[in-house]
Amino acid sequence: MAKPVNRGKEWDFYLRALSVNVRDTSSANDPASDPSLLHAVKKLYEICKAEKSEDLIARVYPHINKLFQRSVASLSQSQTSNGLLLLTILQFFLDFGEVVLHDADPSLRTFFRSCLSREFADAIVAEATLNFLNVNKKKLLTSFPTLLPQFFPLLLKLIAWNGEKLEESFLKVFPGMMSPGSFLPLLSSLVDLPILVVALEKVERSSGPLIGSSIASIQKSSAPEMLLALMDEAYTGSTIEDREGDSESEDSNSIAVSDSLFLDLLKDENDGLAERHRTSPGMAAALQAEVNTTRSERLKQALNITPRLLDMYFAIALRDVNNSLICALIPLLMSRIPTIFPDKVFSYEVQKRLLEFMLAAFQRSPDFIALLKKPIIDKLGEAYDSPAKMELALQLCWAIGEHGGGGGSHKDAARELFENLELLLYENLSSSRPGLSHEPALGSGGAASRKSLQARLLCFVVTAIAKLATYHRELLPRARVSLAKVARSQNLDTRVWRRARDYLRLMNEPAICLSVLGPSGGSLQNPGTVNWKDGSSKMIAHIPFYILSGQEGPPFHDFTFSDILPSR
Repeated sequence: MAKPVNRGKEWDFYLRALSVNVRDTSSANDPASDPSLLHAVKKLYEICKAEKSEDLIARVYPHINKLFQRSVASLSQSQTSNGLLLLTILQFFLDFGEVVLHDADPSLRTFFRSCLSREFADAIVAEATLNFLNVNKKKLLTSFPTLLPQFFPLLLKLIAWNGEKLEESFLKVFPGMMSPGSFLPLLSSLVDLPILVVALEKVERSSGPLIGSSIASIQKSSAPEMLLALMDEAYTGSTIEDREGDSESEDSNSIAVSDSLFLDLLKDENDGLAERHRTSPGMAAALQAEVNTTRSERLKQALNITPRLLDMYFAIALRDVNNSLICALIPLLMSRIPTIFPDKVFSYEVQKRLLEFMLAAFQRSPDFIALLKKPIIDKLGEAYDSPAKMELALQLCWAIGEHGGGGGSHKDAARELFENLELLLYENLSSSRPGLSHEPALGSGGAASRKSLQARLLCFVVTAIAKLATYHRELLPRARVSLAKVARSQNLDTRVWRRARDYLRLMNEPAICLSVLGPSGGSLQNPGTVNWKDGSSKMIAHIPFYILSGQEGPPFHDFTFSDILPSR
């Protein structure tokens, strides 16, 4: 079928305009300065798409490819945004690359490194980039699966700087950023999204507008020095902080030395460098200063967006990620719980999600508790350092007891965890209370607050000891000794010693004890265990009659399962 005459004339006009621009040396330093150029490229792309003619595609490709190279080369001197032009050319490469034998992967990476790293703060370019990634999501994930995971730090800058108006588009792209290589560092970057906003705003205040700023070049120059600093620390004992005075870049847009704490956050690529800034006193002071000042609208939006991003991250993790990566994530997660942007509501929302995921991971794979006994024991020992560490220790105590210290095949790990629970218990029973030496870190509530925190911790510890000994019966004698000491103590909260006494009585009835304190799931079947799901059709010996103690009237033994099983 012959082309319409007007389409042919339109094609010749736009191809001639593109050809003239490519040959025009006056625009060589800034091709995007000609506003008609973007329109011409769009029209040529649309014609190629409509006509599906390999001949037309082959004719326009050399001009578009050359224009792409010239635009990229002019970025450092350009006064005009090149983002929209380069995205249009990239769309041509993706759709027609097979026809002209063009591998789009180098072009895509060039766009991220050379253009988006300079123009992510441009709201129009940011929105167009996310739209481009969404339109081509299937092709990118299939043909270039490492692209988005490699550049996730740069993509996070889009949402950090441009806020909630891009959230919907960003959430559609987000799953593509997760891969085995990005899974672990992505968690910390998500938790630190508000700190990224603080870092970017500090750069803007010290170095001017971010559009066109060469933050990427600063990162490239600092990464080797940070790696060398880590090696120095390993062999000589010096620290990164000792080298801060040498880390300033010679780039015209360099960040002030006082902002070097934020360099790791400002990177554009997933480079795998160790994260050191989060625990430094300088970072803590800088963030506290931000909390005490009026927060920007951009920071407020980041505080709202982060929990929603974490929800998606954890949902994908539980659905798609293998156990090896989940197990590796848990220690990182535990280390991040106390190092979150110091906003009360934000800290609560993020910590809640981190703890819920940790417990969900233990529920799915209880043997993680045995595999991770060393970091778990370390965190139990830090319970009094801060409220966040206290909450983490409480949840770990619950998980240890609920899942039997990793299960029946991990008796050695269970014994070691049991011994550390004993140690934590005895520390609090002793008159010197060494566990409470860090009392000021937990707040200024005085003696009443201290006693309440101690009682809450001990309730969890006592329960974990009882449950662990019920699962691993060889620990029962030691558990009885520990609980007896608690029951005899006159200095503890009533709730604690009452719970210890209840557990001691329960242990005198092994079948009932296993029904109450035994594992909630799994294949462990022993006399006295009620298989609740079969309760309506199958009787099991040694039903725990204490469940019926709330019934009115005299004791009786003639009952049905409907008396103790909840009605549906």
